[in-house]
Amino acid sequence: MRENEKMHVGGQAVIEGVMMKGKKISVAVRKKNGEIVVRDYPAKLTATGIWKKTPFIRGILVLWDSLNVGIRVLNFSAEVSDEGEMSKKDIILSLFLAVGLAILLFSILPLLLTSIFKITRENDFLFSLVEGIIRAVILLVYIKIISLIPDVKRIFQYHGAEHKAVYTYENGEDLTVENARKYPTLHPRCGTSFLMITVVVSIVIFALLGVFGRLNFWERLLSRIILIPVIAGSAYEFQRFTAKHLDNRFIRSIALPGLWLQKLTTAEPTDDQLEVALTALKSSLGLEWETFHMDVENPGYEDIQEEENRIDSPQGESEKVENYGEKDQPEENPFL
Repeated sequence: MRENEKMHVGGQAVIEGVMMKGKKISVAVRKKNGEIVVRDYPAKLTATGIWKKTPFIRGILVLWDSLNVGIRVLNFSAEVSDEGEMSKKDIILSLFLAVGLAILLFSILPLLLTSIFKITRENDFLFSLVEGIIRAVILLVYIKIISLIPDVKRIFQYHGAEHKAVYTYENGEDLTVENARKYPTLHPRCGTSFLMITVVVSIVIFALLGVFGRLNFWERLLSRIILIPVIAGSAYEFQRFTAKHLDNRFIRSIALPGLWLQKLTTAEPTDDQLEVALTALKSSLGLEWETFHMDVENPGYEDIQEEENRIDSPQGESEKVENYGEKDQPEENPFL
């Protein structure tokens, strides 16, 4: 089997662009003048060696890497899209505010609301269940509210473009806008699905704390913060497992809530946005000026498309500018 056939790709939407992880990390951003700027980062990971094979630990390290890279590419995309580069002080302040808001909305607030009811205070499993439901509702409301912001809506469109580009790659087609356009905006390995999985995993883990006796409010609050790495690592392993077994109908049914949530965090992209996502993907695979074909097992696309229809009805950094006008399109040279 050729090396490229083993490659797992993924990424995230950024401001007016997309970041992709393949052989390397590449982020493509469209400037206001129409040019696409691409910057490559070395795929330097924390989860290497024995840690890469250690369940739960690898999930925490992968999430740390994602956070680290995510901050860098968001800063780059803000600079290129004329939003202005953030200083290190601004980045640290924004990170602390984001973490603080997340703890407030998804840990403290659900805990406070659940503690109001006497029946939940006397039953740890019921407490965890109600708390998890409240957390899920807050998450849905939060995503729905921010989706009304025009700039966030564009990011959600790039999110959809990222998924379409990944599907095109995974289904062995040439990386063209025409091929990518037909695919769904939902993907089972999406980080949005991970959010829903963490809600479910947290219900189970917090319920198990009842084995050690009934906890008071402050003990519960402390546990919600301390156990974040445990929940994240467990959720990562669960999503990793389901992504490998999408041919199983039961596993696909488990993955559906995460796909439903993606209906809020993705939107149908324009062709220009698809072009940006495909540019990032090509760069991450070292195929900037080539098209290619791969024989890769279909990762459950037909089932996700059917579900979407049902719902609707590495050293240093380098930078280059690519302006894809009609006459500038590279020749087709399939990678076999």
